[in-house]
Amino acid sequence: MSRAVLQVFEQYQKARVTFVQTVADLSTRPQNVEALQNADVMSLLRPLLLDNVPSIQQSAALALGRLANYNDDLAEAVVGNGILPQLVYSLSEKNRFYKKAAAFVLRAVAKHSPQLAQAVVDSGALDALVGCLEEFDPSVKEAAAWALGYIARHNAELAQTVVDAGAVPLLVLCVQEPELTLKRIAACALSDIAKHSPELAQAVVDAGAVAYLAPLIQSVDGKLKRHVCACLAQMAKHSVELAEVVVEAEIFPKILTCLKDVDTQVRKNSATCIREIAKHTPELARLIVNAGGVTAIVDYVNETRGNARLPGIMTLGYISAFSETLAMGVIVAKGVAPLMDALVREPEDHIKAASAWSLGQIGRHSPDHAKALAVHNVLARLLAVYLNEDSSEDLKTKAKRALKSVIQKCIHLEALEPLLADAPRNILKYIVHQFAKVLPKNMDARKAFVTSGGLKRLQEIEAEPGSKLREYMDQINVCYPEEIVRYYSPNYAQGLLEKLDNFNP
Repeated sequence: MSRAVLQVFEQYQKARVTFVQTVADLSTRPQNVEALQNADVMSLLRPLLLDNVPSIQQSAALALGRLANYNDDLAEAVVGNGILPQLVYSLSEKNRFYKKAAAFVLRAVAKHSPQLAQAVVDSGALDALVGCLEEFDPSVKEAAAWALGYIARHNAELAQTVVDAGAVPLLVLCVQEPELTLKRIAACALSDIAKHSPELAQAVVDAGAVAYLAPLIQSVDGKLKRHVCACLAQMAKHSVELAEVVVEAEIFPKILTCLKDVDTQVRKNSATCIREIAKHTPELARLIVNAGGVTAIVDYVNETRGNARLPGIMTLGYISAFSETLAMGVIVAKGVAPLMDALVREPEDHIKAASAWSLGQIGRHSPDHAKALAVHNVLARLLAVYLNEDSSEDLKTKAKRALKSVIQKCIHLEALEPLLADAPRNILKYIVHQFAKVLPKNMDARKAFVTSGGLKRLQEIEAEPGSKLREYMDQINVCYPEEIVRYYSPNYAQGLLEKLDNFNP
């Protein structure tokens, strides 16, 4: 009789095992998710989390995690079914396999939105997850660090709750562990915390993270380098002080080798890190230049396409903005050509706009800087972008500002002359003003202006009396004999014909 009773329980256990393992397997395939949801699988899995058989508990948690991972509706169903408190309780009580599965569910729920991440926090998960970071088993630490990172990434408030729970020092310890995957996930979580505000970045710095992260930019593992460069960038971006902490960890010139890495994301993240440092002060920009950074960034902009180009383009602009010496360094390193290429060839307007801005920062310092842009035909390209109806407002604004700032320094008249025909009034006055500055003092330039057809083009411009444009045109016209100016006026030929009509020999 006892054997018959035992057999019933064994069959019941086998059925539970089969059910939960099959559901876990079915939930790996997207096409099954809707059917499982319609079958109210959540309410069936929930009691199995408290099953007396550990393998059933783990499979139930795994199935829930996979389902919650798919979309926010299923993640909300996990919250709505009151499953989170059970998982949190289990995190501190059960074995390491179950802890991994439970942390996976929490991560899967938290990843979708700030509201779901807040539900995970409200369930008391943070203390349990931080406790898992002190576990001996590296895979449990990974699962906990991953969940904490997904909570922190949404906004500053959630990231602050992760910091307040004491996660940061333990994540820094995880960075020092020998396991690569644990290092990666810990670096990623620290990055997700640091990105929101200077205060959160300072919390990461105060835990000593930079000293352990910086040497890892020389790691042979591409994924680890990605996360390390991203984390250093997220800290450096907030303030001069934080950028100096990153620089003092002696990342230069080592990080420049990452710009040539085989992994495209490593290249982009390292360029982003350099940009976040370069933008703060002339001293930090000069440090990058002295380490050979400009040549490396110019090569990077030459070799990349699309959004990956953006951090390199902006770095050249930031460096050039600080002083004419630094801007000349970009010119000498042949930085104008790739920026020009991005302005012309990149399909995305925001990349073109960044290129226009950077070119403006290079050319605005002196006539020599402006000439370096002019000989590359940059002015005509900026004007074309500005006049293009399809250009975004931001692109037009940046192209216009760049044009104005470079034209106001440009005395290379050969480059300015073609613009007289196409430039709208708001740009034309700056071009004519440059001629008005140069022509009165330069005999050769006055001759060249006549022979090239520039003076004829100038007379064809209709300027309102009393306007700045009219004033500059008059300043040019007085440089020439009156009959030459009259000769090139649009109505001169008509006047001659009228004289002919009225002439009686």
